[in-house]
Amino acid sequence: MPELPEVETTRQGIAPFCEQATIEEVIVRNPNLRWPVPADLAEQLQRQRINAVERRAKYLLLRIGDGTVIVHLGMSGSLRVITDDSPPQTHDHVELRLDSGVRLRYNDPRRFGCWLWSTEPQSHPLLASLGPEPLAPEFTGPYLRRQAQGRKTPVKSLLMDNHVVVGVGNIYANEALYKAGIHPQRPAGRISLDRYHRLAAAVRETLSAAILAGGTTLRDFVNSDGKPGYFAQSLLVYGRGGEPCHHCQRPLKEIRMNQRTTVYCPRCQR
Repeated sequence: MPELPEVETTRQGIAPFCEQATIEEVIVRNPNLRWPVPADLAEQLQRQRINAVERRAKYLLLRIGDGTVIVHLGMSGSLRVITDDSPPQTHDHVELRLDSGVRLRYNDPRRFGCWLWSTEPQSHPLLASLGPEPLAPEFTGPYLRRQAQGRKTPVKSLLMDNHVVVGVGNIYANEALYKAGIHPQRPAGRISLDRYHRLAAAVRETLSAAILAGGTTLRDFVNSDGKPGYFAQSLLVYGRGGEPCHHCQRPLKEIRMNQRTTVYCPRCQR
């Protein structure tokens, strides 16, 4: 599934082609996504200018006139900039044709994503209860410590709770906890402030590096230009169960937590 770095990479890729462009045509080839495409979406967007392309958590926000298009890439979706006459593919469900000649084409084989229209996106049910961005100033060690107080839930689960912080998916939670030296199963309420300082810094470092690398390619994620991300080549623990730890050389352990793969070093993480 595209996580925060993949979505941010997509935003950075499409923004230069979309911002301040006027939508000349909206083509909805298949409205049956996870949340159906509104029947009047084309009417809402026709001849409208895209003022900005932003991101909130894993959602892309196309700011248009007095409203916003909320786009989610789902499990396997991608949003690509098309500059030639290449025909649409089987799973190209939504397309915007811009006055610059560029087309913004949404591909989603599993149809788990969405294209929704909202005049008040900040209060939309998908966005209203989200926690802070992990790269925002308010995401700090003290903030994490306050959220963890009294909780017996594993720290990895806390880190992946979108009400606590958005966008720290399974891959990046594994990596950040390893960098911070924290065992993923340790109860969140039993971690010191100093260690939460390290964890917040590790989250920021991990996500920033993944964005610079263009995201992590797992299965079929590609960027806006159709190219894969390269952060997978830098993974320290995820996908390396049984292989030696880069620090102590002991085998990394792989377990399942909440039906998600979790990899850690039994010696370096406590």
